[in-house]
Amino acid sequence: MSLIVHHLNNSRSQRLLWMLEELELPYEIRFYERDKATMLAPPELKKVHPLGKSPVLEDGKLKLVETGAICEYLVDKTGKLGPANQGEGLLQYRQFMHYAEGSLMPNLLLMLAMSKVPLIGGIAVKKVQPMVDVHLDYVEQVLASRPWFAGKAMTAADIMMSFPLEAAVSRAGLGPSRPATMAWLKKIHARQAYKTALEKGGTYDYA
Repeated sequence: MSLIVHHLNNSRSQRLLWMLEELELPYEIRFYERDKATMLAPPELKKVHPLGKSPVLEDGKLKLVETGAICEYLVDKTGKLGPANQGEGLLQYRQFMHYAEGSLMPNLLLMLAMSKVPLIGGIAVKKVQPMVDVHLDYVEQVLASRPWFAGKAMTAADIMMSFPLEAAVSRAGLGPSRPATMAWLKKIHARQAYKTALEKGGTYDYA
């Protein structure tokens, strides 16, 4: 039985499609579109899971949410895209699996929310930008020291980090001033599995 991905356009769930393509696992996509006025997920997703969010992965009777948890489940299931060793590589892998959503993404979401507030939104964004810059500078330092987030080989941690860094290009000024990060983005975008996931996933404005 193939896996089922409940996939929302322009969302974090694009990472899951990329993960599955890297693992060469068979899967089916069930598509959902954001409301064009609110950009929120459609109510149909609540029929899949009470949270009404995407991605949701179905594996038989099992339903999983949270991209990081899903990626770790797939690493355990296949034995692929995990850390190369049990030393520092494992620690870096764990760190960036959680850092993507726990530290980096909340600041980017705050910038997005503030940018939509009339009048004071622009002022608030300027106040948040230095907080984001601290994270982007840290990421640049890491990627200047090694090719991938957990060491010499690509892991699920790189897949987790893709969405916030792609979002940072469009929302938070990530660009040529951080060459190692931009080179990393170019490298992941060149992977065939990434390209195939884009072809299958539909609208994704961050690539």
